[in-house]
Amino acid sequence: QVQLVESGGGSAQAGGSLRLSCAAAGRTFGSYAMGWFRQAPGQERGFVAAISWSGDRTYYADSVKGRFTISRDNAKNTVYLQMNSLKPEDTAVYYCAAPLPYSTPTFRTTEYLYWGQGTQVTVSS
Repeated sequence: QVQLVESGGGSAQAGGSLRLSCAAAGRTFGSYAMGWFRQAPGQERGFVAAISWSGDRTYYADSVKGRFTISRDNAKNTVYLQMNSLKPEDTAVYYCAAPLPYSTPTFRTTEYLYWGQGTQVTVSS
């Protein structure tokens, strides 16, 4: 089992940057692919980015490609989401999540078993 805690959310102006962190409790963090998702008011939770358990493969939603970067530090049990060139439409609660160990990263929320509590990101124009 993995317990996840996000941090780093807050407010930014359009064009600005924020860096989210997701700290995992557990000694097997390195065996989990990790994903970032977001949910805006009145909308379904949607895929943002994912990274393989080894960190050698990354995946992005088209809406964030070229602006966001997902990375991980297995020694620190942490996954990051660097968000640059922020837009007002990036405003949402951001969640990190983990699927079964050694799973291939996926964009499907239903394949993620463990979720953090979320962190709010607000981008003003």
